[in-house]
Amino acid sequence: MTQQTDNDWKPQTALVHGHTIRSQFQETSESIWLTQGFVYDSAEAAEARFKGEDPGFIYSRYANPTVDMFEKRMAALEGAEDARAMASGMAAVCAAVLCSLRAGDHVVSARALFGSCHWLIEQLLPRYGIETTLIDARDMSAWENAVRPNTKLFFMECPTNPTLEVYDIQAISKLADSIGARVVVDNVFATPLYQKPLQLGAHVVVYSATKHIDGQGRCLGGIVLSDKEWIDANLHDYFSHTGPSLSPFNAWPLLKGLETLPLLMRQQTHNAVRIANYLAEHQRDSLVDYSGPEDHR
Repeated sequence: MTQQTDNDWKPQTALVHGHTIRSQFQETSESIWLTQGFVYDSAEAAEARFKGEDPGFIYSRYANPTVDMFEKRMAALEGAEDARAMASGMAAVCAAVLCSLRAGDHVVSARALFGSCHWLIEQLLPRYGIETTLIDARDMSAWENAVRPNTKLFFMECPTNPTLEVYDIQAISKLADSIGARVVVDNVFATPLYQKPLQLGAHVVVYSATKHIDGQGRCLGGIVLSDKEWIDANLHDYFSHTGPSLSPFNAWPLLKGLETLPLLMRQQTHNAVRIANYLAEHQRDSLVDYSGPEDHR
């Protein structure tokens, strides 16, 4: 197989062609490798693969060519060193949070969360001895006042689902750095086209690829992106042993979704502005939640 790794393309081109793996047939569209495992030329080759001395594929729960294309394409778009694709957005959120914590740690989280994220922070983590504090994340002093000696993680959606609250990721990340905590940002609503949390100082970014990245309601998917050192030390074993991996069958429509992501986001943003402006002008007694002019909130 051959792999395209050109990183000099503009985003629109990279989303179509970046890190494409082609077989000996040189297909135009990415292939779907529906396989559980992979064969080896010899026992020695298998040993080298399992030891990590040969970078090839072993088992599709760990890595798969179709999924690998999606991970690398997303990492290039996000500006991340590495990524792991998962079966859903919540699988990605759970992996990013749980692999970072242990009993006795403390998490500070925005209280404006998607329902399942709220359950994870408020219900699941305390069952395993992890303390949590929910705050109004728009107030920087709330982050500062919530910090404890055992605070290890800050978590937020930005913008939030569905109320579209927006937070100062850069300031929050600086606070986290000062206490040795990590910042996990769910960036699903902004997508990497409109916001790159890693460039603002965040340490880990998660997405529900089910939403804008697929864009057409075809499948579920999620992804966690960060620096390679953190993924190798924290996420890799969690991912390999708990099995939240993305199906190659679902990775393929997500790759197709990336091809039209700029078009989708441009049109969606255009439509949202028009709707928000109309409601703000004609229905003064209604609440309009939109991250725009003040009269839209």
